[in-house]
Amino acid sequence: MAILDKHKILETNATLLLIFSFLVVTIGGIVQITPLFYLENTIEKVEGMRPYTPLEMAGREIYIREGCYVCHSQMIRPMRDEVERYGHYSLAAESMYDHPFQWGSKRTGPDLARVGGRYSDQWHVDHLRDPQSVVPESVMPKYGFLEHRKIDGKYIGDVMAANALVGTPYSEEMLENAQADFLAQADPDSDYDGLLERYGDKVNVRNFDGQPELTEADALVAYLQMLGTLVDFSTFTPDASR
Repeated sequence: MAILDKHKILETNATLLLIFSFLVVTIGGIVQITPLFYLENTIEKVEGMRPYTPLEMAGREIYIREGCYVCHSQMIRPMRDEVERYGHYSLAAESMYDHPFQWGSKRTGPDLARVGGRYSDQWHVDHLRDPQSVVPESVMPKYGFLEHRKIDGKYIGDVMAANALVGTPYSEEMLENAQADFLAQADPDSDYDGLLERYGDKVNVRNFDGQPELTEADALVAYLQMLGTLVDFSTFTPDASR
């Protein structure tokens, strides 16, 4: 009873309650944050991860611009129902080059962390053009206009340079060849060997929307088709020390 009586003092004194609440939050924050300063790296390095190609980066910018993140998260929790539906739980390393990352707590549509390669390019084009034609119960709006917006990647090098400033490991060679790589990825008849040398053999090179012009639909589908495809989870073993 004596302890409860003393607690009553806090409950009836707004100033004391504010002070002690601040102390509790401060101590809790220090306990959580301080250990991070003594870790060499808070993100486990995972084989296969690479920065976005110029075309994928452009697609990601369109994804964010159109608010796709509002209804689709890119974070699979380590719970049975999540893993069985979407695949291996998300790793921090998979978002290490995302500024900002696309995690979320609300899903109107399915999680997209592992959507890459799950559907054909044509499915994605049809889905963007008329979502209800492939998913009748969908409440997603139509994005068919993306097929009519041509892009040339003129400023993609600037976008990549901005990401490099915050830690994305784009090399000088990648930045210098940004526009050329941007155009090459959507043209299977182009000389894309340099693109593969810079970003790896897993890069998808093809005409994503089936049109002769390079459009925003190409970029967005290129981005969607690489999500969750970089890490080989058949051989991945998590670091137990993390």
